[in-house]
Amino acid sequence: MNKNIRCSWCNIDNPLYIDYHDNEWGVPNFNDEYLFEMLILEIFQAGLSWETILNKREDFRYAFDDFSAEKISCYDEDKIQTLMANKKIIRNELKIRSSIVNASVFIDISHEFNGFYNYIKTFTNNKIIYENNKTKSSLSESISKNLKKRGMKFVGPTIIYSFLQAIGVIYSHEDECFLYKKNS
Repeated sequence: MNKNIRCSWCNIDNPLYIDYHDNEWGVPNFNDEYLFEMLILEIFQAGLSWETILNKREDFRYAFDDFSAEKISCYDEDKIQTLMANKKIIRNELKIRSSIVNASVFIDISHEFNGFYNYIKTFTNNKIIYENNKTKSSLSESISKNLKKRGMKFVGPTIIYSFLQAIGVIYSHEDECFLYKKNS
């Protein structure tokens, strides 16, 4: 495979994007801190390009206390107003407020299942799914429905599908991409 051919969505003029595509996207990472970070970033990405979020990732990390679910779950109105004034991040009040609610739900799920990935495994049977050219699936619809039932916001099936791709539960590199592989 030609290592210069990547998924069509990867902007090859952006080294940050190339690094993300080549070394992070689709690579299984089931650490709770990483899972929460990716969930929050995917929520902020809704309606925008992933490249926009990726370019602001370090600013998000700083503004959102290294994506600490425990800290975010305790954000008050002063912190919300500080975030709303931060021009380095996406200043969407609904998404900011959803992050706070989602942090609490994420913590509850992590405690209930002894880790957020253990919760995800109840839907996947601990399998990696190999598919591409989709934006949602019955899996993302099931997880989305359950997360909403538990109180999370901004977790529709498309956002959850992107989240599952990012963390390596759904492996979606395009057929022409040098990282493409089928179920082994």
